[in-house]
Amino acid sequence: MSSTPDLHPHTLALLADNHTAIDPDLPALLNLLFERSASEAWHKAGTFKHHLLGVYRSLVLWNQPREIRLLGLFHSVYGNEYVNLTLFDREGERGTLRNALGEEAESWVSLFCAMPRTRFVQAILDGQGTGADGLVLADDKGQTFRLTPRQVAAFIVVTVADVGEQWHSWQDEIFAGYPYQQRRELAPHWAASLWPGPLKPPANILHMLSRLVHALHSLPGDTGIPVPTAFDHGKRVIDAKDEATAAALYWQVVTRMHPLTEDQTAQHLLDAAIEHNPWVGEPRLLRAQLALTQGDFATAESQALAGLQALQAWGTGWDKRIEWSGWVAWARILLQNARARQWPDSLGALNGLGLVE
Repeated sequence: MSSTPDLHPHTLALLADNHTAIDPDLPALLNLLFERSASEAWHKAGTFKHHLLGVYRSLVLWNQPREIRLLGLFHSVYGNEYVNLTLFDREGERGTLRNALGEEAESWVSLFCAMPRTRFVQAILDGQGTGADGLVLADDKGQTFRLTPRQVAAFIVVTVADVGEQWHSWQDEIFAGYPYQQRRELAPHWAASLWPGPLKPPANILHMLSRLVHALHSLPGDTGIPVPTAFDHGKRVIDAKDEATAAALYWQVVTRMHPLTEDQTAQHLLDAAIEHNPWVGEPRLLRAQLALTQGDFATAESQALAGLQALQAWGTGWDKRIEWSGWVAWARILLQNARARQWPDSLGALNGLGLVE
């Protein structure tokens, strides 16, 4: 457990891959996944191993119960409507996972993999599943799935962690309109299909995710599933226009696509990006660095701290060109220097920045 100020109690263990500190059984469970090639399988922003650990990380930082964290870690291992990643055979190997995860967690993994997940998201966005009776879904084959309120809450939380971890501009394009996406032929859209694309932050997914988190407040209060810390614990919903605007403004600065003849231009663009989307950390970190360069240590400290908090509120990066741990490390360097009221005065000196004291 971390006693470092500004950090979630599990952040240092997550950064160090100290899995035992979080769950003594976790190393054995990870070995079970790796024996089934989870570390070799491709996934949207890396490997399946990378994805599963990222989902688990978000659930840890959201203070989810152990069974929800395990659901996130094994959420696609039986395959699902989205991916061909069957690491375990549902017909013959459920006992293996039941022994490893426990009966409740394994049953939830099985249900989460089998149910029509797109229809689940659509139903929640349409205001269904908020009552004491839970939610009933039917797939294209007429099979019925009955979810208790506790399962509805758990599946919302894991869906948000799952989608948030993997989504970047490539999925904005190939899965445009999710969860109401339409089939599009690949050949005429070949340019959109080229992976990984420019790896821009997503411009069209946080609006939907914020609505899912917000829906948790409408569920019965006895589910035992904490509301994730994202979007001010689900109290706020980001407008789709604000999400797209913030992504565009951030990208203009971070890639220097906008003419940056003086630092005030970058400052105005970043301030506007933060105003439109205060729920992600990376624009705040750019703003903190700019403030450090200007000698504005108070602004640098407030923005670096807010950026670090946002990264921990998500457990995944918004700008996926750099992994979450790298953004956290950079946020802590910015915050440390802001509090020490110092910053390198030459470009070469930036190369010497390193370990947080």
